[in-house]
Amino acid sequence: MKRIFIIIILFLITSCKKENNIQNINNTSALTTNPFLEKAKVFRKKNISDSAFYYFNLAKNSFLEKGDSLGAGRSLVNMGIIQTENGDFLGGIESSLEADKYIKQKKDSNVLRTLAANYNNLGIASNYLKYQDKSIEYYIKAINTAVDQENKYIYYNNIGDILTTQGKYEEAINYLEKAILSKKNKDYSMALNNLAKAKYLFNKNYNPLPEFNRALEIRKKDTVNDGLNSSFETLSTYYLNKDKSLSLDFAKKMLQAATNNKSPDDQILALQRIITLDPKNYLTNFQKFNFINDSLQIARNNNKNQFAFFRYDVDKKNKEYQNLKLRDAEKEVQIFRQYFLVIALIIAIIFITIWYRRRQLKLKQEKEIEVKNTQLEMSKKVHDVVANGLYHMMIDVQNNPEMDKTKILNDIEKMYEESRDISHENIAEKDFAPRFINMITSYSSEEQRVLPVSYKESIWENIPYNTQLELYYIIREILVNMKKHSKAKLASVKFEKNDKNLIIRYTDNGVGIANLEQQKGTGIHNTENRIESIGGDITFEKNPTGGLIIEITIPIQSKYV
Repeated sequence: MKRIFIIIILFLITSCKKENNIQNINNTSALTTNPFLEKAKVFRKKNISDSAFYYFNLAKNSFLEKGDSLGAGRSLVNMGIIQTENGDFLGGIESSLEADKYIKQKKDSNVLRTLAANYNNLGIASNYLKYQDKSIEYYIKAINTAVDQENKYIYYNNIGDILTTQGKYEEAINYLEKAILSKKNKDYSMALNNLAKAKYLFNKNYNPLPEFNRALEIRKKDTVNDGLNSSFETLSTYYLNKDKSLSLDFAKKMLQAATNNKSPDDQILALQRIITLDPKNYLTNFQKFNFINDSLQIARNNNKNQFAFFRYDVDKKNKEYQNLKLRDAEKEVQIFRQYFLVIALIIAIIFITIWYRRRQLKLKQEKEIEVKNTQLEMSKKVHDVVANGLYHMMIDVQNNPEMDKTKILNDIEKMYEESRDISHENIAEKDFAPRFINMITSYSSEEQRVLPVSYKESIWENIPYNTQLELYYIIREILVNMKKHSKAKLASVKFEKNDKNLIIRYTDNGVGIANLEQQKGTGIHNTENRIESIGGDITFEKNPTGGLIIEITIPIQSKYV
């Protein structure tokens, strides 16, 4: 996006021809200049945006005094682009709308170029503020006004990108297929990347990787490399639900590229993805995210106040000293510098205050995270012990209608003891092995047969009790889901043990699980968490004869058990 700004600014600056006499736009279409405009262009080339904005404002007022509406409009267009480029999007829109009043749409190419650049700035600023439909309107105006075909390709790309965000993929593809005709490598790679993304989102069977990789290779050859952020973000999103490790890798590459390009917006976007995919380093990444986000907001608020201050200050001084020469304007800049130092000092004090408060809140935040994790753990235990325990009793009573009252009361007392001791350490029970097999067989009925295979009480030897208990809850969770959802007529739980692993293989002939990643509920999520907590592994796959196969592998010598 910055590259687009620079192209437009350079074009506006280089297209301004210096003349000795300022002429009214009503009498001629030639682009005029004045000392303030020339000084503004110097600062703009040096990327000193505050001084450039200041002198463009002076140039605007000077043009208005001479009755040169086009000169005033060009100055305002540059002011608006500087504001948008520095995050003052509302200010950028305000300046561009004011510029539109002074630029008359004629057939002169210089006027049309200025007008197209102004519409493009309105489109960019509106998109940042999430006024996407309005942004598209401005880009279409830019296309209809643009003289240079290469600029049109940029506007087509911008429209296609917005339509993709809105989920209007077919429309997006139509615009991006026009944008891809660009002969400039930077613009072509940008459009190619966006077109592949839109095609993939429209048709999940489409393979966008060749285009993604081609766009990435083109961008890697670019000395500026300002397009790498977009390529890495696109690839990270593509692999998000396919390969989380690869998605994380591309997110980290995006963060590095964004850091090199000094793009805080893309750094924030990359960190949001990394925080989601790298929970182990959550706190470090979250603190980095907060720091960059706070710094960006402070800088943008500073820019907004700064530009508003410039306009007010310059307009006031212009009325009071409209007959002063250029050397007097230089004095005004010095006065501004003093004002700016005061503002910078105030901002520094605010920043230090914010930093101090964050430091004070750091321990509190860490404590809140610890409490939240404890709550999640307790919630998981309540689900496994109480909810699944009650469901297990219901199934047991349903399958054994002749069960005596004493057995029911004993089961209730057992569940009561478990729920009462949820927050305490587990103590091994002597009758765990028969209890485990009884739990499995209790789910068997005339309608649904559940068969334990190769189960022996000795299978629990060298398996710590906390691992035994986790497996008890895991198998019960699987059987509860079988009872609720599978419609299976037959299920089996097979046990195997060797020197390295304990393997439990569950098989049924039910309906299976369609779209496993999207259909996972609390139960399956808890199951995976429990397996991970004891260092094991769990896989889900379709039964070739219909139904579901779940295989659990527990390493006997794992550091977890």
